[in-house]
Amino acid sequence: MGNIDSKMNARHRESIFTGGKCFNRLVIIILNLLLFSTFSSAQLGFQLSEQNDKISIPISLHSNLIVLPLVLNHRLPLKFILDTGVRNAVLTDRTYTDILKIPYTKKFSILGAGGSQLIDAYLTSAVSLNLPNVTGDGHVLLVLEEDYIMLRNYLGTDIHGMLGYELFSRFVIKLDYQNRRITLYDRAKYKPSKKYIRIPLTIEDTKPYMIMPIKFENGTVIQAKLLIDTGASHGLMLDPESNDSIVVPRNNIDAIIGRGLGGDIEGQIGRVESIILGKYELKKFVASFPYANSYLDSLLSLKISRNGSIGGELLSRFTLILDYSEEVMYIKKNKAFKKPNFYNLSGLTIRAVGSSLNVFEITEVRPGSNAGKIGIEKDDIILSINNIQSNKMSLNDVTGFLNSKPGKKVKLVVKRGVDLKTFTFRLYDAI
Repeated sequence: MGNIDSKMNARHRESIFTGGKCFNRLVIIILNLLLFSTFSSAQLGFQLSEQNDKISIPISLHSNLIVLPLVLNHRLPLKFILDTGVRNAVLTDRTYTDILKIPYTKKFSILGAGGSQLIDAYLTSAVSLNLPNVTGDGHVLLVLEEDYIMLRNYLGTDIHGMLGYELFSRFVIKLDYQNRRITLYDRAKYKPSKKYIRIPLTIEDTKPYMIMPIKFENGTVIQAKLLIDTGASHGLMLDPESNDSIVVPRNNIDAIIGRGLGGDIEGQIGRVESIILGKYELKKFVASFPYANSYLDSLLSLKISRNGSIGGELLSRFTLILDYSEEVMYIKKNKAFKKPNFYNLSGLTIRAVGSSLNVFEITEVRPGSNAGKIGIEKDDIILSINNIQSNKMSLNDVTGFLNSKPGKKVKLVVKRGVDLKTFTFRLYDAI
């Protein structure tokens, strides 16, 4: 949420965009190291039912993240993000394992970002994680004390965890964003279609990497090594500290590009001249550039160097097939390939609160944005957008209105304390 992963000192990694802004996933790299050394011989146990060669599973999309239905220990239906950036399955709140009386084998305390908060987490093993028509027994599960990262609020839907390498290592997996489905294929029987473009991968520390040519405004082209991160909503993140040729565009804005435990991750947002994925070129693509010492790469501790990552804003423009065993990805563009690529046209960051997630609170107003200039403030509650009551909308609807196209007029009615205030402004592309 992403967003869940980071460094030995528990900083944060790839960020999730929500309504134009991103927030970062909890760091679990220390636990991943411990889990791998302790349970590397555990049987993962995912199996397709009834001797099928493939199984298709409906998904939902929230901020470009793939959300799967999952049943914990054959009893509790939950929703997990499908995340190439995590090794072991993660449950974001121990309430659910407590309900099922699942015992824990270990407890960990991790120092949060900025050293200001301790994060409690637990380890349990031999749990079942079942998907529709897919059984999975004998899994290790990392359980957080509580939902520190507030996925439910920032995605506007109930989210209970993340599932990654354990599934990708077992099957060839097709991600069909356009038709809202994933398909799991028996690796031994899968044959790639000639309609797709083949892109080599490397699988390092259970995560997929690719090389992508990126051109900057000064004409420099680099062959960037990027993590393919289905658990992050952003399109492209580049770390200037990783390569002197990664230059922040002159036309940029300062922003909080990530949000994590105990602190924000600050950086700049701008557009690179072009990126090339296979035979496909995307020009003037939005990228985030974290400040030095604000973003710390979890994988540096494992001596795996990279230049950044690509996430759902880019990946969702394609149908993808990931084959970890052959270290290859197949891609084919979909109808979203040419959709506009904007960054937070309103300057507002919104989260959903309340039991029904239909109360929308402004958590950040970007300085210098049109919304900020006319007096919209943090903690304002949105009551209506363009005369449509917000309690009839989802968070995706709200952020869609506020990031639709430059020049669109937006009328917001907000509640501030006991007062109602009305604001009208136009969406603006600051980069």
